[in-house]
Amino acid sequence: MVADVSIPIDPIRFLAPDGELCATAPAREIAAELALTLYRAMARTRAYDGKAVALQRTGKLGTFASALGQEAIGVGVGAAMRKEDVLAPSYRDHAAQLLRGISMVENLVYWGGDERGSDFAVPRADFPICVPVGTQIAHATGAAYAFALRRETRVAVTIIGDGGTSTGDFYSALNMAGVWRVPLVVVVNNNQWAISTPCSRETAAQTLAHKAVAAGVDGVRVDGNDAIAMHHVAARALDKARGGGGPTLIEALSYRLGDHTTADDATRYRDPDVVRREATREPLSRLRSHLTKRGLWNEDAEAKLMRDNAEEVERAVEAYLATPPQSFSAMFDHLFAQLPANMRDQYEEARRFAPNGARHG
Repeated sequence: MVADVSIPIDPIRFLAPDGELCATAPAREIAAELALTLYRAMARTRAYDGKAVALQRTGKLGTFASALGQEAIGVGVGAAMRKEDVLAPSYRDHAAQLLRGISMVENLVYWGGDERGSDFAVPRADFPICVPVGTQIAHATGAAYAFALRRETRVAVTIIGDGGTSTGDFYSALNMAGVWRVPLVVVVNNNQWAISTPCSRETAAQTLAHKAVAAGVDGVRVDGNDAIAMHHVAARALDKARGGGGPTLIEALSYRLGDHTTADDATRYRDPDVVRREATREPLSRLRSHLTKRGLWNEDAEAKLMRDNAEEVERAVEAYLATPPQSFSAMFDHLFAQLPANMRDQYEEARRFAPNGARHG
């Protein structure tokens, strides 16, 4: 079966930037319960995200990749997935991870340099954060192939950045996903920038969704700042994959309002006027405006949510900072059954620099 190659340029959108409902929005997708769930999850993510950046700035956390302005992508996808599905995330996908049950403490422990943060208590089958760019699509394709072989009604989902679609891993994995027709959903967070490289300098493709065509995979574009539309598109792709319809590539259009990571300074390469303009289209204010217009949200509800989120984040930070560090030897102990002779010098050097074991940050 050949994939549908007719990919509309205009992204699917249900909510305008001011929160008004678009004429194309199906009423069944704007259920109050779903809209409130998505908003609360995005607000929770933003509260956590801001605190993680602050921890890094004060030397209590390692390099961190903020999801500021892109929360709707992870939340929309995470809310559409089933418990038994598997997520292969990039380093900017804590919105989806938190919604799938990964704790803030686990995420902080990981970014504090402790791999025990990848030992998730709830989504046990989800993959750990992938820092190499684009390689997680190969992991997800392999998992999806295993699901197909076992005849399991599970879907593998992976989220990558726009820059990740320019890697060889992306093309080879998507090619095999199309050949095998595996139950896979690939979500491209097109936040317009691959570190300091704009999307226009990354590819000559008409859109990133059109990269699905050569692989024989269905492609679709969605407004990634519209949490409801994002959930709709993700749910539709998941249902198709679960029913044997093969993989889908979703290009979610958004904008990275912050730096690439806390090791970056985006003011060196971005026009501040463009950033200010894009900030008016961000997902939280859009959905909050919609909820307010419908009488589902007000200032009191907002204040309570902010307090609850702040308290949860502070509890997580306290637990993270109180987590006993591992010994310096953990990086060796859990990599080799028996330390090779040619690594003995590295072991001794590590011991000299960390006599009391590793510390957070």
